[in-house]
Amino acid sequence: MKTALYPGTFDPITNGHYDIIERALKLFDKVVVAVAHNKEKKPMFPLECRIEMVKLACAHLANVEVVGFENLTVELAKELDAPILIRGLRAVSDFEYELQLGYLNRSLNHDIETIYLMPRLSNAFVSSSSVRALLKYNAKIEHIVPKAVDSYIKDNQCI
Repeated sequence: MKTALYPGTFDPITNGHYDIIERALKLFDKVVVAVAHNKEKKPMFPLECRIEMVKLACAHLANVEVVGFENLTVELAKELDAPILIRGLRAVSDFEYELQLGYLNRSLNHDIETIYLMPRLSNAFVSSSSVRALLKYNAKIEHIVPKAVDSYIKDNQCI
């Protein structure tokens, strides 16, 4: 069984992230969505809430597992026997960062491959930071996050 690891902060998960998960499922038998603790990014949502939002968004998808992690991505990949990392690219501006990250991960573990997937054009403008900005102004987000995530954020004051 070919397993791919899709790591990220998912603060919160967006339609773009979900799109990448669906695309990865067409390529791999199993996708593990790994939600990073990532204190450096100072997430808006606690780790437990971010994990729950990803689980809710992916509840109906077969062969998706959701985990939280605090170690290096390559260490988690080895633990889970997931030699493929999935990364999303929305625009050229993402490419340089993602390329450097891919090279860094490869330098740490030569068995790791990184696959870059692009979301549908309709989700190319969506980012977690844009969702967080909208939330600060109590603006609607239902058009850029999965429905279950919108409901979760409205119903559970995780912020």
